[in-house]
Amino acid sequence: MTKQVAVILCGCGVYDGSEVHEASAVFVHLSRAGVQYVAFAPDMEQMHVVDHVRGQPCEETRNVLTESARIARGKVTDLKELKVSDFAAIIFPGGFGVAKNLSTWAIDGKDCSVIKPIEDAIKGFHHAKKPIGLCCISPVLAAKILPGCEVTVGSDTECEKWPHAGTAGAIEQLGCKHVNKQVNEVHIDAKHKLVTTCAFMSNSPLHEIFDGIGKMVEAVLKLS
Repeated sequence: MTKQVAVILCGCGVYDGSEVHEASAVFVHLSRAGVQYVAFAPDMEQMHVVDHVRGQPCEETRNVLTESARIARGKVTDLKELKVSDFAAIIFPGGFGVAKNLSTWAIDGKDCSVIKPIEDAIKGFHHAKKPIGLCCISPVLAAKILPGCEVTVGSDTECEKWPHAGTAGAIEQLGCKHVNKQVNEVHIDAKHKLVTTCAFMSNSPLHEIFDGIGKMVEAVLKLS
């Protein structure tokens, strides 16, 4: 029977939803591996809508599920319909929607809350001993929900290549371990069955980010 993997989206666009290149890379690598996937997203209003040309919020509202359908070519399912028993693994692409729509990390950092359907999904796959893949900013969800886990968001030293390195320190403050990795590497927490890679947390060429996500997908499938 063909494996099925759940992929969690959180809107469309790096500044207020899912990072489109990361989500697409996850779909491509799953497809290449011959694995079926189902995209899920919460049916809720986005925290805000960002004009991606100006990089500034604008005066309109959008729905996370509706926007996620743009990436999934219309084939997206309400997150409340997700059943852990139907899937071999779950994968979270990044994008600021993770920190704005799936959680309040963008505002509250380590003191954030995670929306209940996401918390339930992560705990559900964890308790079922099924692998969880996370890239870019999304490893903060695991750090918040699974105390003592190990993840990577790239580097813990801020510089031009690593503009978001401060996230590593916030993860450590949650009592989790951050492991420095390059963009084409993954970190595997075998105990918690977590596979993480930094993706666009690094200012790196797109093909390197694509390849790193491929290694994440490959490791998730091996654990499933």
